[in-house]
Order: sequence, then C-alpha cells, then structure tokens
Amino acid sequence: MVSHLSLSILLLIFSRLSGAYRVSVKTGGSITIPCPYHHYYIKHSKYLCKGDHFNSCSHVVLAKPPKGTAKASVFDDINQLTMTVTMTDLESGDSGRYYCAVEVNGGINVRAEWFHLSVIPSTPELYVDQQEVTGVERGSVIVNCYYSNTGNRKQWCRIGGSSGCCVGVDSGTINGTSVTLQQTTDATRRNVLMVTMSGLKMENTGWYRCGVGDLMMPVHITVRQQTTTQSTTTMTSDLATEQSSFSPAAEPVQTDNTVQGLEGGKEKDSMSSIDLTVLLVPLGMLVVVIAGVPVTWKMWRKYKDNKAMDPMTISGGDKHLSLTHFLPMVMM
Repeated sequence: MVSHLSLSILLLIFSRLSGAYRVSVKTGGSITIPCPYHHYYIKHSKYLCKGDHFNSCSHVVLAKPPKGTAKASVFDDINQLTMTVTMTDLESGDSGRYYCAVEVNGGINVRAEWFHLSVIPSTPELYVDQQEVTGVERGSVIVNCYYSNTGNRKQWCRIGGSSGCCVGVDSGTINGTSVTLQQTTDATRRNVLMVTMSGLKMENTGWYRCGVGDLMMPVHITVRQQTTTQSTTTMTSDLATEQSSFSPAAEPVQTDNTVQGLEGGKEKDSMSSIDLTVLLVPLGMLVVVIAGVPVTWKMWRKYKDNKAMDPMTISGGDKHLSLTHFLPMVMM
C-alpha cells in the first residue's frame, strides 16, 4: 500500500515537470534537448530511449559509462537537475518519439520528459540561429526564432522553472527579467519571433524554449559577470572618441622638452652676457693701470728734477713724496 502511494506521488511530481513537444531538424543537422528532473533522483542513473510507448522503448544511450554513441550522448548536470541529450548527424530514420528517463532500482523506471523528433530534408518548421547564447550581467540578449506556421500561439518559456515562467504576449517577465516578443519577417520573408531579454541577472542562466504551437526549440542562455577589462575597454574607447572629436580644433601643445629648450636658451644667453661683463671690467682696469704707469713715471721724474733745482724744496717737508702719490691722478 505504501509502495503504491509513493509511486503515485512520484508520478504526480513528474507529470507536473514533464511536457511533450515536437522538434524539427534538417537532415544532417544536430539537436540538444534538456530534460529536467526532480532532486529526488539526483543520484539515480539517467538514460534516453526511443519507442512508441515508454514501457516498451529501447535504450539509446545511458548517462553513465558508456555515456554516448556515435550519434547521441547524455550529460547529467546535478547542479541544474537536468539531463541534456545531444544528437548529431541526424537522418530520417532517427525520427520518432524519445523519452528522457530515470532508472529506479527495484521499481518502475520514471519518465522525466518526452519529445517527438522530426528529421526532414527541407527547412525545419522551427529553428534558431544557435542553441547557445551568451550575455553579460545587466545587459541583454536577442534570440531569433524562425517558423513556418503562422496560425499557432507563440511563447518563450524557461525550462524547468516554476509555473508562470512563460511569456506569450508582447511583453512580460521571467524571474524578474524583462522579456519582449516581436513578430516580424526577415529579408527572405521568413517568419521571425524575436525574443529580447533585458536587464540580465546571473540567475537567468539556464535553458529556455521558443514555442510555436506544439513545436519547441530549446536555447541555453549563459549570463556572465561584467569584467574589469570590459569596463576599461569601454572607458578607453569613449576617451579615444572624445579626443578624436576635439583634436581638429585643439591648439598645438608644446612638450616639456620644447619649453625647457627655449627657456634654457634664454637663460644661457643671459648668463653669457653676465660672464662677459664680469670679465671685461677688471681687464679694462688693468689696461688703464698699465697704460698710466709710463705717464706717471715721467711726471714723477719731472717732479724730482724740479725739486732738485729748487732750494726750498730740498729743505722742505716733501722729501717723502713717492710714485704712489701720482697714481690716483692717473687713475682719474
């Protein structure tokens, strides 16, 4: 009784988590499908099987070794509680119904998710440019979903999120992040549902799916923190733009070497003039003294001759006169 009750509870859990949808891939292409599961099965083995009914489906690949085949692989991300199935080099024979499942030892295996794969030779009914998109925190990302059927409802949902994690109108929010949907056509007249997520947060990292009717295309968005290098690059780019815009009107600026060179030349000329003046003054005085010596000598000799002829001078008090008495006269 208890075992049946536990099984009923587990089936109820997965009935809320699981959802059936259809994916369309062109021949030779590849597809990645995320399958979320309940944390109760975090340590259980996961696998992918194919068949019309879950109870009779055949195993395609296991998440535990061996993890993959030539065309399929399964990765179990216990942090995100999601098993991710990747199928490559698809052919028409790969079309069919697939189940993401959990092995239950001693009990009935549990289906986590199921989807129908259509491999066609023409353009897929719903596809995106790439399933991996990267954005920056507080930035935005744009995902273009190309589709062929215009009559069905379009929506953007988070996979594995709680109820209400879908936007099916022009705008809305998912986990507090703004989401806008715009329907348009491109140059080749393809129908495009352009999804824009703005004001990204780190917790927005995860799997989303673009939906048109029962067609779904998963897209993984990774939000990274804005690094210092990115900020510096932005600031440098802005500064370079500002400088280039003002440089044509800017006056030429002399460098320090040029200013110092001009001032240094002026100072050098001034110092040379001072040094020349200081040198010429004593030199001129010396020339005057040298030129006055013969004149003084002649005057002194004449004075001595006159004194010798004058008797009063011989007996007077001027006998101590010498050549030094005449030098001031010459200097003047």
